[in-house]
Amino acid sequence: MDPRKDKATGATALNPPKGQSERGDPLNRGGAESSHPTLSEDEMTDASGEPGVGPHPRPWPDDTRLDPDLLEHGDRRNVIDRYRYWTVPAIVADLETKRHPLRIAIQNWEHDFNIGSIVRTANAFNVSGVHIIGRRRWNRRGAMVTDRYLTIHHHPSVGDFASQLIADGYVLIGVDNLEGAVALEAYELPQQTCLVFGSEGPGLTDELVTACKDLVAITQYGSTRSLNAGAAAAIAMYHWALRWAR
Repeated sequence: MDPRKDKATGATALNPPKGQSERGDPLNRGGAESSHPTLSEDEMTDASGEPGVGPHPRPWPDDTRLDPDLLEHGDRRNVIDRYRYWTVPAIVADLETKRHPLRIAIQNWEHDFNIGSIVRTANAFNVSGVHIIGRRRWNRRGAMVTDRYLTIHHHPSVGDFASQLIADGYVLIGVDNLEGAVALEAYELPQQTCLVFGSEGPGLTDELVTACKDLVAITQYGSTRSLNAGAAAAIAMYHWALRWAR
């Protein structure tokens, strides 16, 4: 249960610079460790068969939120229809007006693919922040570039993470099927919740369990001992949303 130490110090936002063009940006930008070739969002969309929309007919709308390049060539991104042809900064600015107070934290000791999946789900629930604890580099492939629409913070240690979130008025709730965990469906998550997830396999470390106010577990009815971390995160976020989402 002893995590590998990270030499980074301080909590640092990991978002890309505002205004950075979305087209052609590699999926694992920022130095994510991967032996696989990187793909742009357009290439991933083509591979997944998502249709998107083609070039916008002229004359183009007079709207500063729109990206001329997308209007010219079409918008194949995985975004809702409201955001078709919008620039990334315009989408982020609109999302900021309606962020949910929910936050998500993930321990990153093993470069787990599930981190990307959890980040993608966090985007779907429009959470106010994602916190990566441990190693700075994380596996972005599962995020499908949704991380650019979120604020993502890095914390080199559990102590740094816990002190910052508690100071911000958040309640840390660990999600793991450990002894003493309360059934998620019977637990009312506070509005100012930060759901905390461990790496696939090891789960939450003892240090992070101690930092959490409570532990919750998802009731299961089959033979498997545990759910995939990405699936568990989606269920837990939905449980919060049932009570607090606008």
